[in-house]
Amino acid sequence: MLDTSSAVMMGSMCAASVRCYAAALQAGVLLVDLDERHLPLRHSHHRYIVDGPNGVQTLTVPLVGATNNMMTPLRDVLISEHGDWRRLHWGALYSAYGRSPYFDYVADDLSRVIHGSQRYLHEFNRQLHEVIVDFMDLPLATRYMDQAGREDVDDGVLDLRGRIGMKKADTLPIADVPYYQMWPGRDGFKAGMSILDLMMNMGREGIFTLLAMVQKASR
Repeated sequence: MLDTSSAVMMGSMCAASVRCYAAALQAGVLLVDLDERHLPLRHSHHRYIVDGPNGVQTLTVPLVGATNNMMTPLRDVLISEHGDWRRLHWGALYSAYGRSPYFDYVADDLSRVIHGSQRYLHEFNRQLHEVIVDFMDLPLATRYMDQAGREDVDDGVLDLRGRIGMKKADTLPIADVPYYQMWPGRDGFKAGMSILDLMMNMGREGIFTLLAMVQKASR
């Protein structure tokens, strides 16, 4: 059985923020709750933020049914193919990162996920997560849990469901550490981006940024 004495629990998030990955990497074990409900409490389960030549852009995976007061467990949330969103997402990613240092190295794997045939949101999120962890070579164990699985979780698990990846800033001891970005704009470094931003701009060296975010905050 996976040791969860040092772990964080989150919901299934779509190409989650750099801060989310810093928190997960600090623990070393990420527990994903597939039975999470009340999804409107945070929107990062089907949205991610990228930065391109036209500024910051939020990309949304459309879902079947209204998300307001959604009581459906996340494992059952279906993706809608409305609006040709897969093509639009890929176009936005190519526009934002097509000339970034590491785009060509991960483009094929990322394209297979974006243009995939996933029916459920958690499948799409999981496949994106696997590409990110594999390409960035992150020492992070991920376990997907249902109600029964949560009974085996240690009491010391840090529960970040609804605390990170929301519209409001979190209060976690994680510092924003600047890294190279292709489109810094007139205001300089942009924090709060999707992990895809760090991955495209820094590649495997992005792990040092994630570690620095935790170490800087602990000083």
